[in-house]
Amino acid sequence: MNIPAELKYTKDHEWIKIDGDVATVGITAFAQNELGDIVYVEIETEGETLDQEEVFGSVEAVKTVSDLFMPVSGEVIEFNEALESAPETVNSDPYGDGWMVKIKLSNLAEVEALLSADDYKNLIG
Repeated sequence: MNIPAELKYTKDHEWIKIDGDVATVGITAFAQNELGDIVYVEIETEGETLDQEEVFGSVEAVKTVSDLFMPVSGEVIEFNEALESAPETVNSDPYGDGWMVKIKLSNLAEVEALLSADDYKNLIG
């Protein structure tokens, strides 16, 4: 299972990459594998400021719909619009072109409470 060491993770299977006060967020390879073929990504929170663990969107697979949770508090400043026409990118490249949103962090200290790659490996077994 691909779990990049430079990222942080949530118990809800989101990953986050920090770059200054902006973070890129997506779902993990484990999550997309569990969901199966992703057919739709819905993010309607662009421009909104959300708290840590609030729902920022949803991902729809053939058999289920799953909420997406904010790994840290912040403003959703960008949605990966490529996912509108190619949601399957989340399956093929979850840590690259399959990213979902970029957020402007409100509280950098929240990042410290997230899971490391090793912690996330232990979580998913």
